[in-house]
Amino acid sequence: MNLSRSSTAVAIRDPWSMVPSLGNLDAYISAVNRIPLVTHDEEVELATRWRTSGDLEAAGRLVLSHLRLVVSVSRQYLGYGLPQGDLIQEGNVGLMKAVKRFDPTQGVRLVSYALHWIKAEIHEYILKNWRMVKVATTKAQRKLFFNLRSMKQGMKSEAADADTHRSTLTPAEVAQMAAQLKVKPEEVLEMETRLSGGDVALEPQNDDSEESYAPIAYLADDTSEPTQVLEARRRDHLAGDGVQQALEVLDDRSRRIVEERWLKVNDDGSGGMTLHELAAEYGVSAERIRQIEVAAMKKMRKALVAEPA
Repeated sequence: MNLSRSSTAVAIRDPWSMVPSLGNLDAYISAVNRIPLVTHDEEVELATRWRTSGDLEAAGRLVLSHLRLVVSVSRQYLGYGLPQGDLIQEGNVGLMKAVKRFDPTQGVRLVSYALHWIKAEIHEYILKNWRMVKVATTKAQRKLFFNLRSMKQGMKSEAADADTHRSTLTPAEVAQMAAQLKVKPEEVLEMETRLSGGDVALEPQNDDSEESYAPIAYLADDTSEPTQVLEARRRDHLAGDGVQQALEVLDDRSRRIVEERWLKVNDDGSGGMTLHELAAEYGVSAERIRQIEVAAMKKMRKALVAEPA
């Protein structure tokens, strides 16, 4: 019995001890729903204490009593695929901003004033994290982003003969949305295209799959990487001046055999002379021509290895 009274006393002195970490979302939501709400008179008193004397305890009580509001608002944005814990955390930031600026003399309850700040922080978080490529940057685009889906569903439900499987907007719907949101029809179509486009994972989803191939494999630009630059320069040298200098180490017969067998290309796309044609010209066997060719290639390879890049 004494232990229970002691725990209650600690909770009164430090109300934040009643709120667990967002790591356990169910426990957090259960805890904030048990935090008592403040009355209108208490709200005015606490807000006045905070504004006049910077009483952090008063500000803390205002924040704690409205944490359940943040949880409720966060549920409206679960369709974007972001963790509810992150949405609540951002909403709590908005709530604290609202408490900091709240003026009880204006005759507005904190719950109404804070709603704007909570949603603003959650909206900002969604826009920054929902897609890698940002879909809304201007004020009008943000309005489109958060209203397009709900307006689209509303239009479908109003039409008795609407096709429930239709995903695109009709020209009339585009015009109606543009008029209601005060934007151009082209902006409605552009946002619809952005929202309907899927994301592509940069990295393979299954590491054990040999067939997995993702954009990360070909997005990297290594053309300026030092090793690649040196290798490309070396290849260009060997294919041009390097080969020409290697040919110079050969005698005339060996050089002609290599040029006819490997470097000569006729206008019709055909190559140079065959082993038998060269053998007939030099009065030796085709095997002898092949041996000369092999020896010449070895000399050229040795010269190319010794040639500086």
